[in-house]
Amino acid sequence: MFLLGYFLQALAGVVHVLLVSAEIVVVARAVLSWVSPDPYNPIVRVIVQLSEPMLYPVRRRMPMPGGLDLSPMIVILALMFLDSFLTPSLQRLALSLVS
Repeated sequence: MFLLGYFLQALAGVVHVLLVSAEIVVVARAVLSWVSPDPYNPIVRVIVQLSEPMLYPVRRRMPMPGGLDLSPMIVILALMFLDSFLTPSLQRLALSLVS
């Protein structure tokens, strides 16, 4: 049980880093949508490839009021909710196993 607690604590840290990184990618994609970047730029391509799997399902299900794409905001809110719920839950579970 001791090792499982430490594993869950480390897993909580990794989950937190991944969720925050995903938030940063979505914010970068939203900023890129405001300018006209070169679509052949490797950084732009990586950001688009990383963010599109998160944004497309939301875009597909949600209408765009007035042509305004709100999917980045919804995805960021969902990622923030997951981070504020999942990370502390894993940490509490880990602490209960360690002590």
